[in-house]
Amino acid sequence: MSEFRLTQISDTHLARRLQKLTDNFHRVSEHIDATRPDLVINSGDISFDGPTSRSDLEFAKEMHDALPVPCRLLPGNHDIGDNPTAIGPAPKQPATEEERRKYLSVTGEDRWRFDAAGWSFIGLNSLIMNTGIESEAEQFGWLVSELASVNGKPVALFLHKPLYLNTPDDPEIEASAIRYVPQPRRKNLIEMFSAVDLRLVASGHVHQRRDFTFGHTRQVWAPSAGFVIPDRMQEVIGVKEVGLVEYRFQPDSFEVRHVRAPGQTDVGLDELLGKAAKD
Repeated sequence: MSEFRLTQISDTHLARRLQKLTDNFHRVSEHIDATRPDLVINSGDISFDGPTSRSDLEFAKEMHDALPVPCRLLPGNHDIGDNPTAIGPAPKQPATEEERRKYLSVTGEDRWRFDAAGWSFIGLNSLIMNTGIESEAEQFGWLVSELASVNGKPVALFLHKPLYLNTPDDPEIEASAIRYVPQPRRKNLIEMFSAVDLRLVASGHVHQRRDFTFGHTRQVWAPSAGFVIPDRMQEVIGVKEVGLVEYRFQPDSFEVRHVRAPGQTDVGLDELLGKAAKD
C-alpha cells in the first residue's frame, strides 16, 4: 500500500438520550461514507458516561460499528475514568481495572499497533497512565516490545490526552493538569518514543482544534465531533469548533487536513446539559 488514508474523530460522547450529539455523529458518518478513508480512529470519549452507564458505551459501539469503513477505538476519561495527577484533587471517577474490563467487554481493545504505507501506527490507553494498576505496567511492557519491532519506520501515535501544552517540560499546574498525560508517565513515554522516528502524536480530549510541531513531531489535537465547551469553563487554547481530522500517509511523509462534516453544528455544552454540565 503506497498511500493510507485515515480519518480521526474524537470525543463523540454518544448516548441514546443526547440526540444532538447523535445527529452530529450521523453527519460525520455521512462524510466518512462520502470520502471512504481506509480507517477511522476515535481517539477517546466515545461515550458520554461509560463508567456509570454501560448503555452509553454499548450505544457508542453500535454507532461506530455502523460506520461504512473499519474503525478502531481508544478509551477516554468518559469511557473508563480519569488518571491521577501529581497535583490537584483525585479524579471523581478514577480509571480502575474494573472500569477498563467493562470497557474491553464492549469494545474489545484499548491499545493496538498496525503497519500501513511504510508507517507504524500505535494506539495507547492514556487514562491508565499514572494509576499504578496492573494494566499500566502491562501496557508499557507491550509498548517496549512493539517499539523494538518498528524497524526504522516513521511512527504515528494516537491517544486520548495530548502529551503536553507546548513542550515536554511544561510544568503541571492544578488548573490544567488533567488535560495532558500526567507526570512522571509523560516523561517515561517521551523517553520511550525517543528511540524511534516519532512523526505524529494525534490526540483529542480538550475539545479544541490545534496543530503544532515540537522538534520533528507534529502534535494534532482533534476537536470534539460532538460539542464545544464554553469559555467560562475552559480558556481558549486552539479553535473551539466541532469537526474531524483527515490524514494521508505515504512512505516517509504525511498530510493533515482539518475539516468539518457538512451539517455538523457547534452544539454548546450549556445548550446540551444546562448549568449542571461537567467538563
